[in-house]
Amino acid sequence: MKPKSLGLAAAAVALLLLGGCHTLAAMEPEPEPIVIGTASGLSGFDPAGTYDSGSLAVYNNIYQSLLTFDAGSPVPRTDAAKTCAFTDSALDTYQCELRDDLVFSNGHPVTAMAVKHSFERILRISHPLGPRTLFGNLRSVEVRNSLVTFHLSAADATWPHKIATGAGSILDPAEFPLDQLRKDGNTVGSGPYVVSSYTKGKGVDLEPNPTYKGAVKRPGIPVRVRYYPTAQGVETAWTAGTIDVAYSGLPSATVAKIDPGDPELHLFTGEGTHARYLAMNLRSSGNPLTKLAARRAVAALVDRGKLATEVFAYTVTPLYSLVPQGIPGHDTAFLDEYPETDARYAAQRLRSAGITTPVPITLGHQNGPAAMEAKELKRQLEENHLFKVKLVEETDWNTYQKRCERGEFDAFTTAWAPDFLDPDTFVQPLVSTRNTLHNGYTSAEVDRAIQDTQRHADRANTIPQFLAIQRTVARDVPLVPLWQKKEYVVTRATVTGGHHLAEGNGIWRLWELGRL
Repeated sequence: MKPKSLGLAAAAVALLLLGGCHTLAAMEPEPEPIVIGTASGLSGFDPAGTYDSGSLAVYNNIYQSLLTFDAGSPVPRTDAAKTCAFTDSALDTYQCELRDDLVFSNGHPVTAMAVKHSFERILRISHPLGPRTLFGNLRSVEVRNSLVTFHLSAADATWPHKIATGAGSILDPAEFPLDQLRKDGNTVGSGPYVVSSYTKGKGVDLEPNPTYKGAVKRPGIPVRVRYYPTAQGVETAWTAGTIDVAYSGLPSATVAKIDPGDPELHLFTGEGTHARYLAMNLRSSGNPLTKLAARRAVAALVDRGKLATEVFAYTVTPLYSLVPQGIPGHDTAFLDEYPETDARYAAQRLRSAGITTPVPITLGHQNGPAAMEAKELKRQLEENHLFKVKLVEETDWNTYQKRCERGEFDAFTTAWAPDFLDPDTFVQPLVSTRNTLHNGYTSAEVDRAIQDTQRHADRANTIPQFLAIQRTVARDVPLVPLWQKKEYVVTRATVTGGHHLAEGNGIWRLWELGRL
């Protein structure tokens, strides 16, 4: 903290002498903001048009949902709602009663109509990069006084979990139009924090919301989030001392060298449920990967061990199925289906299908560690002259998402973080017919199995279906699982509460941060 000038100090003493003891409390300095550095960007403030982990992390602080998750708990609890429950055992009608004392940061009341508006605009706008897939089961929203009733097109036991995520943020209808995204860079919410300043691509400043009422009982201190295009940018800021917290951004080699016993910092490690995939574009008729044999050949050539050791310095773990370890229903379907890095098997698949080698494909990726990963994947696929890979790098996250959605790459690397700790959060968004990858994959078998899993309130009863889905995905290869990683958060020794950013669910509990 910068030293105060002599003039300010003298003025403070004079006021203390004039005003007595009460003035001392009034003159207590504002807490110094916590500065977080991250390479997980904020795409925007409109939940109808964004569905990435960097944005959702902020949404959990500036907006409220009807339900939320306590730290360490997979079970939703009330936040903006007083009560929530399914109306009967059919699991297709879910009703919440809204609290009657909530206001948005602009003073407007948070109403049941605002809840209805927030969900209906997601479906009305139906933005390809938004959470429409998450709420694809929503048929209508009914409002009566403070009651909000969700009518679903089919049973969905996971509905409470879905509306507890940042995608279920409640918005002010006066601020967010029903049929279009808000793009001016401003926002209004009712969460524990308010946005005081925002510079696109650079940072967002958050201040505690004095009107907030909800599940969070502890007021936070000001937070500044600074965004960097690469992990090296986060590392440079950490080394320069301009950030207090490095969240999911330090290079793998740097993380691997951190000494947990270093008295100058704290290292927190969360559960490794963030997964990485090589997605296949099945939409373009000119793409060789529309042919199943070519996709199976790719699956047989990928060396996950090399990625984990040589690219990511042992900070990631090889992943062999759609659902990662740590999530119920995890399997090793790809390891069971394909021999590990077997060029002979891959060549045989291509030859049997009459596919001429080397097979030319384009591989889309981002910069930083993703570029190193893509270079290694290119080496693996080309090593035995079975593929010829052209790497296409895109540095801007929003542009990369749009290019993937438009089908500009034959294959592309992508990551996925769970919305909640249930296999549905990986299966439905990634391999259902209306998946968020927009890769053209569709399977009636998978869609039926997903719908069947959503009929079970006891989630243990869904494991056989999720195992079957993963076996189908391994055979169809709409994507190839690569690895999963733990959540690494590094803080200065003077910062408290850093472990609340490393829970592995993508939720930032910024109100838990403090200083010694």
